Amino acid sequence: MKRIGILTSGGDCQALNAAMRGVVKTLFHSKEEVEIYGFTDGYKGLIYGQFRMLTGQDFSGILTKGGTILGTSRTPFKTIRLPDEKGLDKVQAMKQNYYKLRLDCLVILGGNGTHKTAELLRTEGLNVITLPKTIDNDLWGTDMTFGFQSAVNIATEVIDYIHTTAASHARVFIVEVMGHKVGWLTLNAGMAGGADIILIPEIPYDIHKVVEAIEQREQNGSRFTIIAVAEGAVSKEETQLSKKEYKEKKKKNLFPSVSYEIAAAIQEATGREVRVTVPGHMQRGGSPCPYDRVFASRLGSEAGGLILEGQYGFMVGYKNREIVRVPLEEVAGKLKMIAPDASMVKEAKLLGICFGD
Repeated sequence: MKRIGILTSGGDCQALNAAMRGVVKTLFHSKEEVEIYGFTDGYKGLIYGQFRMLTGQDFSGILTKGGTILGTSRTPFKTIRLPDEKGLDKVQAMKQNYYKLRLDCLVILGGNGTHKTAELLRTEGLNVITLPKTIDNDLWGTDMTFGFQSAVNIATEVIDYIHTTAASHARVFIVEVMGHKVGWLTLNAGMAGGADIILIPEIPYDIHKVVEAIEQREQNGSRFTIIAVAEGAVSKEETQLSKKEYKEKKKKNLFPSVSYEIAAAIQEATGREVRVTVPGHMQRGGSPCPYDRVFASRLGSEAGGLILEGQYGFMVGYKNREIVRVPLEEVAGKLKMIAPDASMVKEAKLLGICFGD
């Protein structure tokens, strides 16, 4: 008999359930006898021994369901080695619960921080397999993460809707897209939604260049401008600050987010009316799109195959249109950033999209 633990950690997104379903259906359709233990609320469940036995029925009808049936939470990697408020050694507790249940493998679904902890558990001797979940698409070792395409669809739809009101009122509209450190979501949704200006963390912006692009559009007869802004976008001036100076600036900032700061600067420079739309957590919600349902199912199936083969220590990824097995140590702690000279950025610029650089 194989005993498998499974958990979802970090922010929720679409297709978490579809991926878990792929793993479990693959195992249940094998000739192996299998027990599935679902840990609730991410690593917290593994730390404190909060779990429940799952059957095939638990995974029936969840292919199209967003979120995660196991619940999730954030357990920052930077504090994972620190005892909790009662002095509990969290890493030791996770290991004890793993061995107490006599698990053969732990399947972990999550993003960058989740993979750091997964790699730590692997080095501590646990059998681990991971699946790449994040709407940011920023995990190293995979061309795609599940949840990303669904989030792109939602962010694109928001930009689509904004076009009509922006055109009707001759306004500048900013749509703030999720993405603190990387801009894959903003870049893709911005291009798909026909944004005129795209501002992402990897390419610091010059507000004067942004204003120039808006004025140039007006001179060319355009009544409105759509700007897609990643929530982690930074100005060129901010990149010159030390980490301490930058944190101090953010503390003193009266604006709720970078988009409102940019809006105020544009309004002051142009006199144009600027509006900000922040779809926020909508981008992580709802049912997974068909692409993510298929993609997550494929990843889950491969993870199930790894378990049946007794092959551990891998993230199941996607490279060159093929599902691949990536050693976990090659993934953990690395972010997949957008290079300022990436082909997609160059192509966007050829279309006339301004990046504020």
